[in-house]
Amino acid sequence: MLKLGIRRRGRRVARFVRDKIRNGIWNRYFGERHVTVIRPSRGWRMLDLKELWAYRELLWIFILRDIKLRYKQTFLGCTWAVIQPFTSMVVFSLIFGHWAKIPSDGYPYPIFVYAGLLPWTFFITALSHSANSVVASSNLITKVYFPRLVIPLASVGAALLDFFVASCLMLGLMLYYGIGWHANLWAIPILLLAAAFTALGVGTLVSALMVSYRDFRFVVPFLTQIWMYATPVIFPVGLVPRYWRWALYLNPMAGIIDGFRSAFLGKFFNWDILGLSFCAGALMFFIGVAYFEKVERRFADII
Repeated sequence: MLKLGIRRRGRRVARFVRDKIRNGIWNRYFGERHVTVIRPSRGWRMLDLKELWAYRELLWIFILRDIKLRYKQTFLGCTWAVIQPFTSMVVFSLIFGHWAKIPSDGYPYPIFVYAGLLPWTFFITALSHSANSVVASSNLITKVYFPRLVIPLASVGAALLDFFVASCLMLGLMLYYGIGWHANLWAIPILLLAAAFTALGVGTLVSALMVSYRDFRFVVPFLTQIWMYATPVIFPVGLVPRYWRWALYLNPMAGIIDGFRSAFLGKFFNWDILGLSFCAGALMFFIGVAYFEKVERRFADII
């Protein structure tokens, strides 16, 4: 009889515990109402904007980290963001403007080439830093979960500071050469957003490939150097023969840089090349981000 009573009491206790767990009282007692299980995705998946928005504070912390690391223990600080395009402007003006006599659509060649160097410097800075960002953050990736896309996205966001600092010199050059500030300047945020999306698309693609193939770090400097001479940075679009302009229009940065020149110098926008460049940049963005999202589940294992 004693053993039978113990068995019945044990069954009642077991039913009590089971009912408490089912009703959620046990979970509330220990302070855990929900359990989140993280599983790797399979195949291709779309960009999860909701997840990125949930980690927006982490993105801001990464942007500040990249900015501090870039200018930590520097003598000139953010002035380096102006020195690089300004030095290139002086060299290009001497070689291509003064000696080679490359046309500049009737504008002084220094301000003409600086209007192209300004977005191009932002593009290559965002591209190079985002391409190396995942490998550089390997210690963080192997320890905690967060959307890996935050890392290259923060590199692009940090490059915006250099663009804003270098733009101050451009506004001063406009006044120096007698080009007033006009309504076309309102198009700069849209053009800058297009350049950022293009840099993010190429940067995420290269960063994902660099995790598996480290020799891609040698591809980025070579790619940007060739890409610059295929982009109207030092020459106007009208200098390209008409039967070759279709190839120029496939370059997303060609229309964006021509749009920046129209915005700064007050020219008419070339909507044909601008529209095709926007479409090409959007295609690069979706290809790069889609491949990044597909392979990011393997980063912690092989990085």
